Amino acid sequence: MLYHAYELQRSWMNSASALASISANMLSNPANPFGYMGMGPVVANALDVFAHATAHYGKPAFGLTAVEIGGKAHAVTESVALERPFGDLLHFTVEGTPADRPRLLIVAPMSGHYATLLRGTVERMLESADVFITDWADAKMVPTDAGNFDLDEYIDYLIEFTEHVHADAAGPRIHMMAVCQPSVPAFAAVALMNLRKSPATPATLTMMGGPIDTRECPTVVNNMAMQRPIEWFRQSVIATVPHKYPGAGRRVYPGFMQLNAFMSMNLSSHMMSHYEMFKHLTVGDEASAQATKTFYDEYRSVCDMTAEFYLQTVEEVFQKHSIPKGEFRHKGTLVDITRITDTALLAIEGERDDISGLGQTKAALTLTPNLPDAKKRYYMAEGAGHYGIFNGSRWRTKVAPVVEKWIAAHAG
Repeated sequence: MLYHAYELQRSWMNSASALASISANMLSNPANPFGYMGMGPVVANALDVFAHATAHYGKPAFGLTAVEIGGKAHAVTESVALERPFGDLLHFTVEGTPADRPRLLIVAPMSGHYATLLRGTVERMLESADVFITDWADAKMVPTDAGNFDLDEYIDYLIEFTEHVHADAAGPRIHMMAVCQPSVPAFAAVALMNLRKSPATPATLTMMGGPIDTRECPTVVNNMAMQRPIEWFRQSVIATVPHKYPGAGRRVYPGFMQLNAFMSMNLSSHMMSHYEMFKHLTVGDEASAQATKTFYDEYRSVCDMTAEFYLQTVEEVFQKHSIPKGEFRHKGTLVDITRITDTALLAIEGERDDISGLGQTKAALTLTPNLPDAKKRYYMAEGAGHYGIFNGSRWRTKVAPVVEKWIAAHAG
C-alpha cells in the first residue's frame, strides 16, 4: 500500500508540476504584457520554483563528452564493459591519452541515488586515470526471476568487476575507490582478495566518507539506525514494487523514502536553497538559479534498493558493527580484515561530514595491523561536508590530487 500511495501522490504532483510549468512559461512569455507588470514576474518565478520542486526525475545520464587535460580537450566515450542484472560496469575511454594510465574502479553507492551522483568524481579522475564505475540498477526495474541481491552479492559483484578490469589490463594492477556506503563492501572484497592472493587484488583502495566503524563520532544517520530493532525497519520502510514496473512483487527500500529521510535531516537548508533560487530568478540571475536546479535535478533522482541489501547493511554495519568487531561474514565465511597486507589504504574524511562522522573511515587504518604504515594514509578535507569530498571545488583542487599521488606512489 505504501508504494501505491506514493504512485498516486506522484501522479497528482506531476499534474500540478506540469500545470505550474505551463503557467510560468505563459506568464514569462515576451508576448504576454502581464509578464511585465504588477505581480506577473513574481508569480511566474514562484510557479517555476514550484514546478521544479515537484517534478519527477528519472535516471540521469553521465553526459561526459570531453575532459580537459593540460589545457587540451580530449573526447570521452562511455561504454558498458560488463552487464549484470543488478548493475553494470561502465568504462570511460579518453581519446589521445597513454594506454598505460592507471586503471581506477570507482565504486558508487547503492543508497538511493544513481551512480551519476559521482559525475564530478569521474570527470576529475579522467584527467589522470582510465576510469570504470559501478552503475547499480534501480531494483524496481529488475525482474524477480533475477533472484535476490544482498550485501554478500554486492561483494561478489565488486570482486567480479575488479577481475574483469584487471583481466583487460596488460600492465600494472588496478586501483579501487569507494565513495561513502560502499567503503564497507569494498573493504571486505579487498580483504577476501588479499586472503586468496588473487592476482587481481587492487594495488590501492581509497575509502571516502565510509561507515567503517559507526561507533566513532556517530551522526544522526547512525543514531536513527541504532534506535530501532531491525524488525522495525523490515515492517516500516520496506515496500512491494507495484505491477507497473518490471520488478513487480520485489521487496525494496524505495528511493523516495531514502530521499525523504535525507531531505528531512536538513529541511531548513533545502527550503532556503529554493527560496534563494526564487530570489535569483526574480533579479534575473539565471546562472545562479540554474546551478541550484542542476544540483536538485541530480539529488532528487532516486532509485530503489533491494530489501535484503538494505536490511543486511543496516544490521551488519550500523547495528552489529560487524566489520570493526571482526565478526563480518561473507556467505558464512569470516572476513578477516587483518589479512590485508598487499593493498595500500587511503582513508579520506570531510571535516564537516554529517553523514559519516570523523573517525569512521579512519578506523580502517587501525583495523589492519599487518599492513605496513607506508601503505596507510589518512586525509581530512578541511571545511568539506559529505558531498564536498567527492564533488565541487574542494574535491577537484584539494582531495583529488591526494588520491592521484597515492595511486602514483603505489603503481605497479
